[in-house]
This record gives sequence, C-alpha cells and structure tokens, in this order.
Amino acid sequence: MAAAPVWSVDPRTGKQREQVAVEATAQEVDSTVRAAHAARPALVDRTVRAAFLRSAAEELEAAKEQLVEAADAETALGPVRLTGELARTCYQLRAFADIVDEGAYLDVVINHPDDTATPPIPDLRRYKVALGVVAVYSASNFPFAFSVPGGDTASALAAGCPVVVKAHPDHPGLSELVAAVLRRAAALHGIPEGVVGLVHGFEAGVELVKHPLVAAAGFTGSVRGGRALFDAAAARPVPIPFHGELGSLNPVVITEAAANERAEAIGTGLAGSMTMGVGQFCVKPGLVLAPAGAAGDRLLKSLTDAVSDTASGVLLDHRMRDNFVAGVAERAELPEVESPVTPGAGGEHTVSAGFLTVAADKLAAEGAYDLLLEECFGPVTVVARYADDAEANAVLSRLPGNLTATVHLSAEEAAGEGRGAEILAELTPLAGRVLVNAWPTGVAVAAAQHHGGPYPATTSTSTSVGGTAVERWLRPVAYQNTPAALLPVELRDENELGLPRRFNGRLER
Repeated sequence: MAAAPVWSVDPRTGKQREQVAVEATAQEVDSTVRAAHAARPALVDRTVRAAFLRSAAEELEAAKEQLVEAADAETALGPVRLTGELARTCYQLRAFADIVDEGAYLDVVINHPDDTATPPIPDLRRYKVALGVVAVYSASNFPFAFSVPGGDTASALAAGCPVVVKAHPDHPGLSELVAAVLRRAAALHGIPEGVVGLVHGFEAGVELVKHPLVAAAGFTGSVRGGRALFDAAAARPVPIPFHGELGSLNPVVITEAAANERAEAIGTGLAGSMTMGVGQFCVKPGLVLAPAGAAGDRLLKSLTDAVSDTASGVLLDHRMRDNFVAGVAERAELPEVESPVTPGAGGEHTVSAGFLTVAADKLAAEGAYDLLLEECFGPVTVVARYADDAEANAVLSRLPGNLTATVHLSAEEAAGEGRGAEILAELTPLAGRVLVNAWPTGVAVAAAQHHGGPYPATTSTSTSVGGTAVERWLRPVAYQNTPAALLPVELRDENELGLPRRFNGRLER
C-alpha cells in the first residue's frame, strides 16, 4: 500500500486547501489497531467510561468555534447547521454516559439453583461484555454526528470498546482535529490516546475490516462501498458483526383524503424535507406516492412553488455533484417522466433542487423505470401519481428495505377510520421507523429511537441512533456454578453496584 497525501478540499471551488495527513499503510493500520486493543483495560471501569464520555462532550464544546470553521471549510454545510450538529453530538455523548451509569444495558440475569425445575436449573448468571476494538467508517454528510465523534464511536466507547475510525475523505482535516479532542478527553482520565485511532485512505479501510484484532465494524455510506466491506467482514477466517447503513429511498404515501384536506401544507412540507441540507440526508424522502386528480394537482402546485423558491446549494464534493447531475438526467430521460421543477446543475459548483413525476403504474412492474426506485443523493424526489389504492400498493410491494416510511392521513383516517391502519401495516415491513403526518428528516437522539431497517437500509437489525445502539458492541456471557469470589462484581448477589437486573425471575430496579 503506497502512502499518498490526504488533502483538505473546498467543495465550493473544488480546489485543494492543505495537506492534512497521508494515507495509512498496512503497517500503520496494524499499529493503530494494536494501540486500540491495548487500551481496552482502561475502559473496563464504567465510572471512568462515563466520565470520559462527558469530558469528550465538554472538550468538543470548548473547541466549537475551531471545529465548526474547519467543518464548514471542508463540507460547505454552513455554520448554523454544523453548530446544531455538534450540539447534537455532545448531547449524544452525555446520553451514553448516562446509560453507562445506569447499567441496564448489561442485561444482568441471575438464576439460583432450582432442583424442582424440569430439567433442574444450576446456578446461572448472565450479562454482556464488550466485543473489543470497533472499526468505525465515517459518513460524508454528518461530519460530527456520524463521523469521528458520532454515534458509532460514542456507543462503542460506552460499551467499553476502543475504536479505530476510518476518516471520510470529504473532511480529513476536521477528522484529525476531532480525534485530537477525543484523545485529550481520554488523557484526562488516564486512558491511553490509542483508545481513539484514526486512519486515512481507501486501502486502509479495507485493511481495517480484515484486521484480526478488530471485533466489529460500523459503517455509514453507499450500498456499493458498504456491501464490499460487509462481504469482507463475513469472509474473514473469524467473521465479525458488520453494522452498515447503506441506502434508503424513504417512501411517502399521501392518501387522497389527506390531499383533499391539506394539499398545500403537505406540498410545502415535502419541499422542506427533500431539500433540507441540499438533499444530503439519509432519510430524505426519495419516492412519494401522491393521488392523481384535483387534490394531487394542488399538492404538486404547492410543491412546485416551494421548490422553485429554494436556492441552489453546494454538495459535499464534486464527485457527488457529478453523480447527482448524471443521475437526475438519466431519470428525466425515461419516457413519460416529467420535471415540473428541473433539478440538476445550478452553477459551476452548485446544484438546483427539483422533482420528477411519473404515473405510478410505470413502477408497478420490473423494467426500465426501476431506476426511479433507487436512491439519488441530492435535492430531488420522485412523485408517483396513483389512480387507486391498488396502484399504490403495487409500488409499495416492490420496494426494498428503508430507514423510514411515511404516511400522510386525513384527520378522520388518523382517528381510525378508512385505510390508515391498513397502510401502516403495509409500511411496517419496509422500514425501521414509520411516521404518520410528519417528515422523516430529523432523527431524534432518544431511548425509543430506531435508525435502521431491512436491507439495504442496514445490514443488521440494530439501530445506530439512540441508547440501544450500544447493544451492537456487546455479547452475552453466562457463568455457571461459579464461586462468588470469582464472579464479576456485576453478577454477585449483593448487587453492590445497584444495577437493574432480573433476579430469580423478578425484575429489580
């Protein structure tokens, strides 16, 4: 593997700004993983882990001005958006610290011997332990929340797993700055700096997932890149869990009754959701099933007006811009596909938002129109006009797995009348999060959140957002007939740590 310079690039001009690192060699990947592996004992103490996570949030906030400036220079996402994203990231770190303190994620279960059971039950004590070093593959579109300090890193550290992050090439300079901040926070608690490793380069990412000391991986990115790494993780002599977020169309169904009731509001809301962040959100609505007829026409008029008023924007890099322009053109060239607002190149370095329309029956069977059922990254959506419920259902039956699925219902349908329950039942198998009368952009960091879905949305059934994301980096272990003096302190009868647990079938809090 030849070392090559890693440059910070300005997406507004496409020009290199400065060299920030070099691509890691195989030997450097190895040494980085081994340093992370050696840091595992420092994360065993839950009190230390929780304090580290809180310090990481504090140190990131202290460096906010520098970090936001660096992030904007490399992503063009703007200070307002990036400041909010950094705040979300710090909130997430503190939320995981609270989860570590509480300890419920350990799933402690204790069964005392019972000779009267059939078969007899021996002394059994079960909880969860950290897997080991986690490889984290950063996303392009969230340089904080899904990158070096993001959910994969925060949840892995909360579980007691050191991380090695493969930096995204769209923000390498920011990645270096953030990694330094996290290491500084680690040092405050006597944790070796190797607990957060960072490598650059495509080949480094491949070497990382193959390294024998890497115990699991988290990925956010394209279907092509994620599937290649997923296959590599499975092909190892010892396969490892690979939690990948790959791609999502995020379908939206608008009932005729909902369109009759509030077509203009739905059209405006759709415009805001599909253009948010220049359409670079993983939960952007990419396919909308809207009714034909007068109510649907009103909705499209509202959507047209709102999207037409949306300013051109800069995508994260010129490769994405080229793919967006080419992808939109290919879709628009399909017969009977119309462009009420034409998306595409907005300028030398920008893109303009828009949407395409097509009759839903074109998507109901396999053929050339399948392209419209694939994600197109950027500010564009496809509105498929359905003549009746059967046409809408036929399109839904052809969709792959998604992160989200949305339905807009009338007030009467939301109250249980009409097809509301039926549509929810049709959408539930398609996605990890089902929304009613809302828009999918915006993923709250909350205990009940699920950010995942059937393949190809993700490669596992886990979430990458919310408290249960920590479960990805743990495995259960049961101890049988183990003397109390040899048991982990979490599994002793006295429960001196005050952990939530199930004790002889009774839930204790």
